[in-house]
Amino acid sequence: MASPERIFISIASYCDPMLQFTVNSAWSRAAHPERLSFGIVDQSPPADRLQLPSDHARRHIRYVHIHPSDARGVCWARALAMTLYQGEEWFFQIDSHMLFEPGWDERLIASARQCQATNPRCIVSSYPNAFEMVDGKPVPKPATTKVLAHVLKPGAVFEAEHPALSFQAMPVNQDAPVRGFHLGAGCLFAPGDFVSVLPYDPHLYFYGEEQSMAVRAFTHGWDIFHVSGLPVYHLYNIDKSARTRPLHWDEAQDKERQQRWWQIDAAAKQRLRRLLWDGADLGVHGLGRERTLQDYATFSGIDYPNHSLSATAYAGTWAKPVPQPVGALQCPSPE
Repeated sequence: MASPERIFISIASYCDPMLQFTVNSAWSRAAHPERLSFGIVDQSPPADRLQLPSDHARRHIRYVHIHPSDARGVCWARALAMTLYQGEEWFFQIDSHMLFEPGWDERLIASARQCQATNPRCIVSSYPNAFEMVDGKPVPKPATTKVLAHVLKPGAVFEAEHPALSFQAMPVNQDAPVRGFHLGAGCLFAPGDFVSVLPYDPHLYFYGEEQSMAVRAFTHGWDIFHVSGLPVYHLYNIDKSARTRPLHWDEAQDKERQQRWWQIDAAAKQRLRRLLWDGADLGVHGLGRERTLQDYATFSGIDYPNHSLSATAYAGTWAKPVPQPVGALQCPSPE
């Protein structure tokens, strides 16, 4: 008899009142909650720490608490959360403001198994469909039930000093998985050895983290797949006036830190430049040797060595996107 397939759920949360909701949603709507393990880095004031659920569920949670004044950004926290992984068959990195559909665990594993028929080293990822809280209850607001695939935002270009770019998710009218060239850091599902092969870079901050991971994965021989009917939803911070959670770079807490957010961000952008433009050897956080940056440019239209972008990067390599009156999903703020 095959052994149960366990899922490690990595969550880096920053002062997020939705963390409790997210953990409860993942636990209560899983087909096999007993196969879940959570690795949570909770960066919140002591009075707002996560209230762990039932004794049974608590045994499935590995938890680190850090005061917000000591936090150094989402990549640093995600790298720390990765250290809580203990050999589960699947790794699932999510944001701390997510809604899950019933049976999401079985459905994600089935989608990944389908993608593994193309490449065993698969990453199922996207910016998920949105949900909103209405009168205290979650309401899904899907842009599509098909595939959401990543492309560059219109007008996105390289800046002079660093290669960070902006992406969005576009609906694609098909049920079969789409091979992609970019991923969503807040919804990333992969075989467990992802953790040892592609450890998160704690020296990054926020901008460019997904580019770094997408290119590192590609050059290590992994493939990104966007699948239809992704069984999770994301609470986006699109309306700033209705925002329910602070961000790491908000002035109120950042002014208390010894090193300000923009100093960490500037160093992170230079690290991204070293990786993608300068060809620096960043060790375990660097590029692989199974594919090259030129291979990535041919596939994606994003040519880092030559600092150029082709139409493929904006339109995608797949079928023509479905008209979308509700608009494309923008890159979320996972802090």
